[in-house]
Amino acid sequence: MTKLKLAVIGAGHLGRIHARLLSQMDDVELLGIVDPVPAARDSAAAECHAPAYADHSELAGRIDAAVVATPTRHHHAVALDLLRHNVPLLVEKPLCDNLAQADELVETARLRGVVLQVGHIERFNPAFLAAQARVGQPRYVEAVRASGYTGRSVDIGVVFDLMIHDIDLLLALVAAPVTRVSAMGLAVMGRHEDVAQARVEFADGAVANLSASRLSFNPAPKRQMQIWSEQGFVAVDFGNRSAAVVSPNETILRREMDFESLDMAGRTRVKDRLFSDVLRVESLEIPATNALADELRDFVDAVRLHREPRVTGQQGRDALALADAILESIAEHSWQGAAAGPIGPLASPSQNTLRGPHWHAVAQPRPAA
Repeated sequence: MTKLKLAVIGAGHLGRIHARLLSQMDDVELLGIVDPVPAARDSAAAECHAPAYADHSELAGRIDAAVVATPTRHHHAVALDLLRHNVPLLVEKPLCDNLAQADELVETARLRGVVLQVGHIERFNPAFLAAQARVGQPRYVEAVRASGYTGRSVDIGVVFDLMIHDIDLLLALVAAPVTRVSAMGLAVMGRHEDVAQARVEFADGAVANLSASRLSFNPAPKRQMQIWSEQGFVAVDFGNRSAAVVSPNETILRREMDFESLDMAGRTRVKDRLFSDVLRVESLEIPATNALADELRDFVDAVRLHREPRVTGQQGRDALALADAILESIAEHSWQGAAAGPIGPLASPSQNTLRGPHWHAVAQPRPAA
């Protein structure tokens, strides 16, 4: 089999992992690692036994596909240039840092007929895959994602950095359109929000609460999701890759259980058998897989077979659109519940704007008495 010639653009933390995994694939030739910082590209290249380059243009016409793992602010320029040269891409999440740029990448990939995949790695998490098969139609989703401050990805806030994972998973679970978004967030370490909470409502009645923080003082990161449906409840822990299903028995499903009407003996029986007979708990069997390696394999196969990847550019764009709506709500949040009070992630003083058709007018000083 002819090896697929790939390059990794960006030799930061994640780019190095991409490069290492690609270098271990039998049907892939890692043709280069690109980074403008000499120390970063040389170190990654030495580790993977691949050539190092300062700019991706040096590989023009020589690669079959590429992984874009640059800082988010560079995704659009790098990806657009490569797409215009008909190079299939796996672009790390988020696809871009604004919706207009994402739309341009998706449209360019469509017109060129090349693969555009977005690196939403949790779609390949075996715990999520096992849970997704048992979910049914979600009615309520709750997700919490928290970590300590790493100092990475400071060019974006926690919504694009962490919450974007759960946004993508939520849109993969709920097919209905989003009808309402309300959110709040707070910037602590810089100009971007470091903690955020969002409520998302859908046209089919589904509701989700998403919470993200990159300032958690707990030593272990938290990456959990709970999904409620009419058939039961699924809990997923992305960190330890576990999932459990709670299935109500027929009495519960038919709404025939009335705990208040039971005598003491009946209540005791229900409590003793609550998670065995009434609400049956099943721990799902989760295979030991490498989600990032599976994501890269999906990309390589999509390029070879000219098929859509699991996470398309359009899906990455849709996740970005919901993230944008959340950020817009964060920017408008009033911390004191009053229009004149502090607003937004920096709790900035609100501007006294003259609204209406005469917004350009300037207030005139009062004449002296």
